[in-house]
Amino acid sequence: MLRRLTATLLAIAITACASTVPNPARAAFETQATAAFLYDVTTDTVLYEKNADAPLPPASMSKLMTLYMLFEALRDGRVTLETTFGVSTKARLMGGSTMFLDETDRPTVESLIKGIIVQSGNDACVVVAEGLAGSEDAFARQMNARAPEMGLKNSTFANASGWPNPNHRMSTRDLGVLATRLIEDFPEYYGYFALEEYDFDGRSPSNRFNRNPVLGLGMGADGLKTGHTEEAGFGLVGSALQGERRIVFVFTGLQQQSERRQEAESFINWGFRQFLSKDVAKAGETITEAPVWMGDQQQINLITDSDIRLLVPAVGQDSVDMRVEYDSPLEAPISKGDKVGELVVTASDMPEKRLPLVSDRDVVFGGFLPRLRASSSVLFDKAMGQVQTLME
Repeated sequence: MLRRLTATLLAIAITACASTVPNPARAAFETQATAAFLYDVTTDTVLYEKNADAPLPPASMSKLMTLYMLFEALRDGRVTLETTFGVSTKARLMGGSTMFLDETDRPTVESLIKGIIVQSGNDACVVVAEGLAGSEDAFARQMNARAPEMGLKNSTFANASGWPNPNHRMSTRDLGVLATRLIEDFPEYYGYFALEEYDFDGRSPSNRFNRNPVLGLGMGADGLKTGHTEEAGFGLVGSALQGERRIVFVFTGLQQQSERRQEAESFINWGFRQFLSKDVAKAGETITEAPVWMGDQQQINLITDSDIRLLVPAVGQDSVDMRVEYDSPLEAPISKGDKVGELVVTASDMPEKRLPLVSDRDVVFGGFLPRLRASSSVLFDKAMGQVQTLME
């Protein structure tokens, strides 16, 4: 039986209960995109989603996966920024956006990174794929093997560039996960995504500007990748940092290029203006107490194992409700740091959020007296139940 407890934390009610409440509705937001995803990186909170798990043609936004694989090769020491790759005829013949590479070139890894991010070079993607895996097909197979390991659940890859192919698909959620991984796993290379201009060897003055429409607007935008094909429409994987908060946003399926900037600005403004970040608890702070069954101690403290910062709606922030869930009484033995419960947070127009609570101490299996005490408690509860039945 789960005993009801009450505690107070920063003037927000926290109660222990057995039931859960349905996820609240997503916050009101309108977009013309066919699919979208907005995520607060700082607090690990999904702010908005629309058809976020639908596998759709990602166009050049999937170049982020090629870059991730290249950054892994840099981290592993298989290549350096100064490593050079050869250019095949296949790479030279790639259409669409290009760095205008040819078979006489030996571009460095760093120039290819810049060419993929700024110029969206399809030729550069083929060069990277062939340089790392021997062929683009082999590279695509490696991408497909790596994707589920990274948490990409609705992505399949047929090439390195996002060139139209019925077997080349990504969801906006997966693109958001990938963007977050790039930011967190490779901070030493993330700065390349904010480059506004690059022209390899002065060959493509008309294709030297980054297509990301919100770079340089003073909104904190610093990445990541645009995409466009006739099938996919116009899309963007973006990120922005304001103060201590970072958001990642993804949208696709717009019909006009001019809409891309408007949507990006809307996502940034809404993501930062409609929510506030609140510090709820410090690492090691006691949230509540919980009884222990058959242990050498009768109770433990449920504490946080890290600082807890939550995102709440700017309007209606006082409606935030938090409760503690755990199986009561907890059964010994328990080790310090074991997850023994969850802090469940619900707020108006926000998805439910669950945060782990851990034990503050070790509890070993009790000896004779704790077992006797526990048995007596059980017998007492049964006796009281029988008395209650007779009284009814």
